[in-house]
Amino acid sequence: MTDTLRLKASPRGLARAATVLQGGGLVAFPTETVYGLGGDASNDRAVARIYEAKGRPSFNPLIVHFSDLATVQAYVHWSDMAQRVADALWPGPLTLVLPLREGARLSKLVTAGLDTLAVRVPANPVARALLRAAGVPVAAPSANRSGRISPTRAAHVLETLDGRIDAVLDGGACDVGLESTILGLAGKPTLLRPGRVTCEQLTDLLGRPVAQRKDSEQISAPGQLGSHYAPSALVRLNAAEWEPDEARLAFGPVESCDLNLSPTGDLVEAAANLFEYLYRLDATGAPRIAVMPVPHVGLGVAINDRLSRAAAPRN
Repeated sequence: MTDTLRLKASPRGLARAATVLQGGGLVAFPTETVYGLGGDASNDRAVARIYEAKGRPSFNPLIVHFSDLATVQAYVHWSDMAQRVADALWPGPLTLVLPLREGARLSKLVTAGLDTLAVRVPANPVARALLRAAGVPVAAPSANRSGRISPTRAAHVLETLDGRIDAVLDGGACDVGLESTILGLAGKPTLLRPGRVTCEQLTDLLGRPVAQRKDSEQISAPGQLGSHYAPSALVRLNAAEWEPDEARLAFGPVESCDLNLSPTGDLVEAAANLFEYLYRLDATGAPRIAVMPVPHVGLGVAINDRLSRAAAPRN
């Protein structure tokens, strides 16, 4: 494959990106969470190329992105509970896993053999414009090599995927900085992956407890692999003090560090900076990145989920 085409988020760039998707090509594009690697979810070859480009295990299902709710409902069995969540939180950084509708025209590779489908309507205006222009359901995991740090800028995408995909649509930095929350609604409401939308928010919205998936359970949604979101450097968590030759990632009011997720202890700011700062510290060539503790409350649950997977033993 030739070098990846760099496109601006202009009318001309969007039109070109949409044409690439319609032709079975792969386009990385910004969402409010991270950059996604998009391909036509109804095209077997395009979906197979997503797995190939990322080096992603074929048992790991993909999220399909849509421009509007009405289109989503043509692919899954909708419910009153799903409607309540969508009314409150879509478009936005939330993915719903629902029973797949019989006869839905999607590649079987998207669901990795499951009878459910992960669906999302993103809020990012560039993403929504691209989805409308393409007119196809777009499967889009994070636009990086599998297991590596998720990209929040176009430059991050090109670090691992340049020459492996057709185009990247540059829409600037992502606002949220963490992948979407995933809520399973195929049975009892279950948090399948934490994110910007917290378990507490979902419990309040639904008026009932939301169960939480255990890591020992079978993979049922993206982002559940033990080792994931990892830099090249090893990651040491809950660092109370710094050790020699470490890149130092702090949280809160700290005098000595290399980068600070949020000097004021703001979890929203920390989430937005997490992957960007891991990229920067990894680029220093330090053999290890030490990370200070992040409070395990609210959005901190999602931040710690990503950090624990980044620090997990690697295959």
